[in-house]
Amino acid sequence: MTTPIPQEAVNLVPAYAEIALLIGASAILLIDMFLSKAQRSFTYVLSLLMLVVLAGISCADFHTGATSYTFHGMFVSDPMANLLKLFTYLTVGMTLVYSRQYAADREMLSGNLGGEFYVLALFAMLGQMVMISGSNLLSIYLGVELMSLSLYALVAIRRDNVRATEAAMKYFILGALASGFLLYGMSMLYGATGTLDIRGISTAVASGTIKPTILVFGLVFLVAGLAFKLGAVPFHMWVPDVYEGSPTAVTLLLGGAPKIATFAICIRLLVEGLMPMAFDWQQMLMVLAVLSLAIGNLTAIAQTNLKRMLAYSTIAQIGFVLLGLLAGVAGTTDVTGRDAAYSSAMYYVITYVLTTVGTFGTLMLLSRAGFDADNLADFKGLSKRNGWFALVMTILLFSLAGVPPMMGFAAKFAVLNSVLATGQLWLTIFAVMFSLIGAFYYLRVIKTMWFDEPVDTAPIAAPLDMKLVLSINGLAVVLLGVMPEALLSACLAAIKATLAT
Repeated sequence: MTTPIPQEAVNLVPAYAEIALLIGASAILLIDMFLSKAQRSFTYVLSLLMLVVLAGISCADFHTGATSYTFHGMFVSDPMANLLKLFTYLTVGMTLVYSRQYAADREMLSGNLGGEFYVLALFAMLGQMVMISGSNLLSIYLGVELMSLSLYALVAIRRDNVRATEAAMKYFILGALASGFLLYGMSMLYGATGTLDIRGISTAVASGTIKPTILVFGLVFLVAGLAFKLGAVPFHMWVPDVYEGSPTAVTLLLGGAPKIATFAICIRLLVEGLMPMAFDWQQMLMVLAVLSLAIGNLTAIAQTNLKRMLAYSTIAQIGFVLLGLLAGVAGTTDVTGRDAAYSSAMYYVITYVLTTVGTFGTLMLLSRAGFDADNLADFKGLSKRNGWFALVMTILLFSLAGVPPMMGFAAKFAVLNSVLATGQLWLTIFAVMFSLIGAFYYLRVIKTMWFDEPVDTAPIAAPLDMKLVLSINGLAVVLLGVMPEALLSACLAAIKATLAT
């Protein structure tokens, strides 16, 4: 007599978005094989429609507020996962809009499989969605590798470009090393606890029967792997080189949605799975945060290449995300303010990604065939060439610097408030000081745009959809800064519901 399959194993409803994306991306790849170069815009439209369908599914799941598991508990659909997925779709959609003309000008969309840029972006996003919903070490690692392999291919998509090939080799080698760290840490946790399930790991660690030495070693490798994916110091070596060497469209795919997915697995692994070891990983995150804030901001000052400057800016911004994560526990058993701290980190990741997508979008707006606008000098006199987009870029840079009333200020204030609530005054002052230092290199770009004479007087030509989305991007940064309550409340509700289960 056969044993009936548990209902949970065949309940595919929580994974409808991932299943739809897998089928849709595969269909788009097949359709693209029969399209000519002139018809490539059809692949672009199909990719955006795919994102709209996914947004509808995840939005419906988010409004139910339910938490459900499938695949024997390896995959979870909860409010945090659905909210982060919605912003992942938004980020990838904006990236595709900003990148279309840039990719076409550089022959990235030519050949029989020119649509591979869009398809690889969708498969990378599928990996990110699996990372966000993974509730098992195996499913999380599967998502990490699916995302990473797609991004490796995207970095090297311009096979005849020496800088892109070099960046791809660096990213692949260091990415493989980081994946090894992550996998080794997971294997040690499995060896110590006897389970791959995150809830099971939490129960086993809380029992106090496992030798702490094994757990700490596993934790060290785990945090090292996560720090690499986030680009935190001292695991940041790949970030400036890969950002600079990659085509700007791919740099945007690297610096946007993957940060959202990595934040999700930090919550899954550290908060949900290893909360009994919070004192240990909080100390590690503190070191990473302090180093990232210091080195990221100081090194960015010396950069004249804007892609390298934004890379070091990313490192510094990740320092704030880590501050929010470590403030949730602050080395004590008192979890008062825990939800507020983790939701502030989540809010910070979302605001950072939305802002940085716009800054790279502006770089691509100023680029054209045979020319990449990635140096500080390329922004000279932008206000005289196009005052509106100079204003949009100014808004985005003010947000990254944390100037009120931009969205970035609300995010920084929320994180610093959480850190201060834990009594760590020195850490709050340290973060504020380096934020002030970091404001210099953002203001330098603004000064160049508004007060320097333009070197290039060529008209700024870009598709209407790109100009429209970039304008909305800039206005949203102001709107969400003036009225941050809705997004902050959504993040807080999502974190509360997720951690309650």
